[in-house]
Amino acid sequence: MSLPELPPAALRLDVDRDALAANWRTLDALSGQAAAGAAVKANAYGLGVPVVVPVLRDAGCRSFFVAHWREVAAVAEHVPASAISVLHGPLTAADAAYAKALGVKPVINSVPQARLWLDAGGGRCHLMVDTGMNRLGLPMAELGDDTIARLEIDVLLSHLASADEDVALNEVQRGRWEEARRAVAHRRASLANSAGIALGAAYHGDLTRPGLALYGGIPRAELSDRLAQVARPMAAILQVREVAAGDTLGYNATFTAPAPMRVGTIALGYADGYLRCWSGKGIMLSQGRRLPVLGRVSMDMTIIDLSAAPDLREGDWVEAEYEPVAAAAQSGLSQYELFTLLGARFGR
Repeated sequence: MSLPELPPAALRLDVDRDALAANWRTLDALSGQAAAGAAVKANAYGLGVPVVVPVLRDAGCRSFFVAHWREVAAVAEHVPASAISVLHGPLTAADAAYAKALGVKPVINSVPQARLWLDAGGGRCHLMVDTGMNRLGLPMAELGDDTIARLEIDVLLSHLASADEDVALNEVQRGRWEEARRAVAHRRASLANSAGIALGAAYHGDLTRPGLALYGGIPRAELSDRLAQVARPMAAILQVREVAAGDTLGYNATFTAPAPMRVGTIALGYADGYLRCWSGKGIMLSQGRRLPVLGRVSMDMTIIDLSAAPDLREGDWVEAEYEPVAAAAQSGLSQYELFTLLGARFGR
């Protein structure tokens, strides 16, 4: 049976493609002699690979980083597989075979992963060295391992643990990264994430790997005036109602109307990544008017105050106030969480 055309979503994520391209160009320029790549893992930080990757490609980006092997196919629809790197590296022989078949570059994180890659036939790969984060990466003590010496390393990487802070660990990690560069043969080197770019040329190497800042996040104050907001969550109004003074709204009756009010229920809830932490705190926007969230955020719906917008009707749209720095401060979520929580029900 053929299904009718799917109706439009009652949620949409407006992605400012011009702002996204401009952010990448800014970060590329700030990277100095290094080229800027792009972290597009987690569905391009929640904004959508089919939207984001073509924009970055057309802006000039030539290196794309994902975390999982299952993320490769979506990115490979828009850029050559050789431009894609998988940060988790090969966990199994099947992973290594997949990379060989497609031409994707694995990021080798350990001697066992190096063996898997070599057993699959080897070829150009990247090497992640752990310089102090103790997460993924080859320990410094194993830089001289014979198996590592057999790798054909394109990019020697490490990852900064606290680049968003002015702490001594940044310089410690940079020094270890430089030590690794002297110890292991490689074509290029990469250390800086979004925040690391702002730390200066000593951290840039040959390739930087911005993620959060591409999408309008501000990991360090030095970037605050240089990057534009990219993502704006939008929700349709499902129902408008008048409530009387003393009426309660939502689960557990956490809000009581102090006077007669006009309220709206929108198609946005915690299943979409608009979590309960926004209850009584969140703001929706309409033509510059601020419409507070009332009561508890539900799984699929949120109630908002329409007193300041008497013209809004069922089917109209409102925008969630979601500027990353302010939204993080208000919600208690990190900027990373704000983006990656955005659910699949958003039309992108």
